[in-house]
Amino acid sequence: MKKIKVGVVGVGHLGKEHARIYSRLPQTQLMGVADIDRRRCKQIASRYNTDGHIDYKDLFGKVSAVSIAVPTHLHCQVARDFLRQGIHLLLEKPITQTVEEAEKLIRLSSQRNLVLQIGHIERYNAAVRQLETLVKAPRFIESHRLAPYQPRGTEVGVVLDLMVHDLDLILHLVKSAIRRIEALGIAVLSKYEDIANARLLFENGCVAHVSASRLSQERMRKIRIFQRDSYISLDCLTQEVDLCRKRGKAIIRERISPDKTEPLRSEIEDFIGCVVSRRRPSVSGEEGKRVLEVALEIEKQIQKCQGN
Repeated sequence: MKKIKVGVVGVGHLGKEHARIYSRLPQTQLMGVADIDRRRCKQIASRYNTDGHIDYKDLFGKVSAVSIAVPTHLHCQVARDFLRQGIHLLLEKPITQTVEEAEKLIRLSSQRNLVLQIGHIERYNAAVRQLETLVKAPRFIESHRLAPYQPRGTEVGVVLDLMVHDLDLILHLVKSAIRRIEALGIAVLSKYEDIANARLLFENGCVAHVSASRLSQERMRKIRIFQRDSYISLDCLTQEVDLCRKRGKAIIRERISPDKTEPLRSEIEDFIGCVVSRRRPSVSGEEGKRVLEVALEIEKQIQKCQGN
């Protein structure tokens, strides 16, 4: 099989993992990486035996697909430049800073018949895939995503940094329009909200409570889902699912431990599959835009409460 020539733009914390995976996949050939940090770019390029570039435009004409893992405010500009060159994109979350920017990328990718996949990585968590087979009609959902503070990622608030993962999963599972959003949040160590809580009320009656913090001493990525006659608890870190079901008058508990996978590798393999077959990605630009719309409304509610 002819290998897909790929590149990575932005080889920081996450981008370097994209480069690692591309360098090891039998169906891809890593043609180069790009990063404005000359030292880091040279280091990653050397590690994975590929070319390093300071200017991402040097990848034009050398690749047919690319991962973009640059800061969010650069997503639209960089992604647009690659789409105009006819290059398929795996664009890290969130899709862009604004809905208008997202719409530009969606329109451009559609016009050029190009894959635009958004990197909501939890969709590829083995436990989440197991969860999709168990959730039928959720009535109440609560999620907690906590992480210790680190300067990386603070160019956006915790809603766009962390909460978007759970927003994507909740929208994917509920499959209903949102009737109302209520949210609170505060900035503590950065200039954007570091702690946030949102309540989503859906048209079909489902309610979701979503909490995110980047000021925790421990890591937590848990979602609990309640539906008629069953309760499901998902741990994204351990990739395990606890299922409690009512059978007669008894409550039966079952722990499900699917074979653990590396979600990022699964995501990239899916992206390459989309490039080869030109099928719609599991997380398309449209889905990325919907998550962004909800996240921005949550941020708007938080700013309103803070008097900004």
